Parts: sequence; C-alpha cells; structure tokens
Amino acid sequence: RRLYFDTHALVCLFEANGFTTQQSEVIVSALVKIMSTNLDVIYKDMVTKVQQEIALQQVMSHIGGVKKDMIILEKSEFSALRSENEKIKLELQQIKKQVMDEITKVRADNKLNLNLEKSRVKELHAQQDRALTQTDRKIDTEVADLKTMLESHKLDNIKYLAGSVFTCLTVALGFYRLWI
Repeated sequence: RRLYFDTHALVCLFEANGFTTQQSEVIVSALVKIMSTNLDVIYKDMVTKVQQEIALQQVMSHIGGVKKDMIILEKSEFSALRSENEKIKLELQQIKKQVMDEITKVRADNKLNLNLEKSRVKELHAQQDRALTQTDRKIDTEVADLKTMLESHKLDNIKYLAGSVFTCLTVALGFYRLWI
C-alpha cells in the first residue's frame, strides 16, 4: 500500500500559504497516518481473489443443487398434475355416461307413460295434452339441467386446468427468477 501523492509538494504548498515548515510537516504526517489508517480499515473489509473464487464455487455448487431439486420437483409436480388430470377426465367420462343413461331412462320412461296414457284415456284428450305438455317440459327441464350441469363440470375442469397451467408457469418463472 502506497500513497500516490507528493508529500513534499504538499509541505511546500502549506509553507507557501503561511505555515511554518514544522507545522506543514506535522499536518502532512497526520494526513499520511489518517490515510494509512483508512486504507487499513478498507483492506480489512476486502476479500482476496482466492476467497472470492471459493465463495463463487460454493454459490455455484449451491445453485447446482437447487437446480437438481427444482428439476425433481418439476417432474413430480407435472406427473402429479397429469395423473390428476387423467382422473378428472375419467370422472368426467363416467359422469357423461351416467347423464346419457339417465337421459335415456327418462326419455324411455316418459315415452312409456305417454303411450299408456294415450291408450287408456282417449276421451280425456284435453287432460292428455296437458300431461304431455308437462311431461315435455319436465324432459326439457331435466335435459337443460343435465346440459347445464355438464357445462358446469366442463368449465370447472377448464378452470382447474388453467389454474394448474398458471401455477406451473408461476413456479417456473419463480425458479427462473431465482436462477437469474
């Protein structure tokens, strides 16, 4: 550590501005001591290149471990999401099949009821028309309710899938941000 200024020139400058030689030398000596002390303090806080390289290697090692953990986590999360998605698809197919079976049963039951009513009571034509209209409304309402329920399940599945995708993207962006 060296001081890169001319102390003699500084003494001469002080002398030119009215200080005695002894005063100038004392001031310059005090400045040199202050600067040396400051440099000592600064150098205490500094690290060597070797220490910096060791710290860098430790950080890189830690980053490598985190990368491995993230890859494992990502694979397990994606496989869990895929299996969950497959389960939901199977459940949706089962619900769809049940709905179609129920629709078929309801239609078959209603058609049977209509045919029995027509054969039994021809003279009560007005009552048959009302019963037929009510039955048709009931069928339409049930079909509409079933369709609404099916659409609701579809929307729920789409929301879940979108949420899963955004969650994965958020996790990926978080990891990406950690890497950078």
